[in-house]
Amino acid sequence: MATTVADLTEEALDAILRCLTPADLIRAALACHRWRRAASRALPRAPPLLGYFFHPQGPAKPPPEPTSDKTHHPAVFVPLDAASPRLSLELSPTAARGLSIQDVHLGLILLLHHPRPQSLLPRIVAVDPASRRRVLLPPPPRGTLPDDRWRGDRSVIGVAVLSRAHPSRLSFDAVCVTIDGSLPRAWVASVRDGDCAWRALPRADRVVVDFDPWWFETRCVHAAGNIYWHICNSSRLLQLDPRTLEFSFMPVPAALGDRIKKYRIGEMPEDGRLCMAAIVDEEDLQIWVRGKARWSDRGWLLEREMSMTKVLDTVPGLPKESMGRMICTWLSDIDYARTGKVFIKTWGYGRYSFHMESGKLEHLVMKDGKEYGDPMYAYTLAWPPEFLAAKD
Repeated sequence: MATTVADLTEEALDAILRCLTPADLIRAALACHRWRRAASRALPRAPPLLGYFFHPQGPAKPPPEPTSDKTHHPAVFVPLDAASPRLSLELSPTAARGLSIQDVHLGLILLLHHPRPQSLLPRIVAVDPASRRRVLLPPPPRGTLPDDRWRGDRSVIGVAVLSRAHPSRLSFDAVCVTIDGSLPRAWVASVRDGDCAWRALPRADRVVVDFDPWWFETRCVHAAGNIYWHICNSSRLLQLDPRTLEFSFMPVPAALGDRIKKYRIGEMPEDGRLCMAAIVDEEDLQIWVRGKARWSDRGWLLEREMSMTKVLDTVPGLPKESMGRMICTWLSDIDYARTGKVFIKTWGYGRYSFHMESGKLEHLVMKDGKEYGDPMYAYTLAWPPEFLAAKD
């Protein structure tokens, strides 16, 4: 007698669904209630990568020409492959030209006006490209911080997504980080179905910013459960715990030097451990992981090291001598999507992705000749999908 789909045991159905791609699994979940329950059990814990958002850049000429096109190009989305959806921010041309992406996390994109005064608390635009919903968050009201004596010398560092409620709603928490005097402060926006309420936390009195706040990179990195801001020409990063909203400094391994500017924070692709990548002496790519051991370097362990000399030799026209290569080449990102790739930017010789396992170097260029922007924001859906998520 023939066996039908209805005759499958729960174990057999689970095994079949686990063989599907995330997109096919979501389609299978629509078949019936039984398959929906099975799909929710087989759904990957991590959301699939759909593609990348970034602001394109015009190709730069080699030194001594300027490093990049200073034009602020509107953000675009490049899908991962032909099966990925074609997303966009759904903004008018005028709005798109005047906004800059600051964070992409949990299916949300936070944008700020570009350019903007560094001392004014900003209006934040939050967009969910998958559902085409958006909201404009007003700046914190003046009464949010009584006796605000730091208003005159405040520096806004950046904004970040803290958490998100059920993906069927535009409800989330975001943070705006400022330096008030010489101490960081978190301003938290709680958004519930479009309504926004702000609260200002006390300054972090144990974290002293003893340098010009201009050296902070405005965009953040979500890695291993925390949020980080790189500091140019510094041997430390600013760390924010999104659960406790406590600030601290994260040191860079001493072996990398105290003035290095080519390290990037991120996650190991296989297990999500906090890691740091750096190109050392323009020859080796080092991967450090956070760990405890007697021989650790400021709490970091050297996980792997690979030669980049032959890889970079394949970049057309890139200088061979170490000084020229040092000036023209730098590590711009660890892929947030945990693909095992890092992104490499050059001055006048293109932008590339490098896969740490396969050793493949790929030139990233758009059809119109523009280069992929810096940074590249990996985009994933709010996870799990709305109809498979438990109601909160």
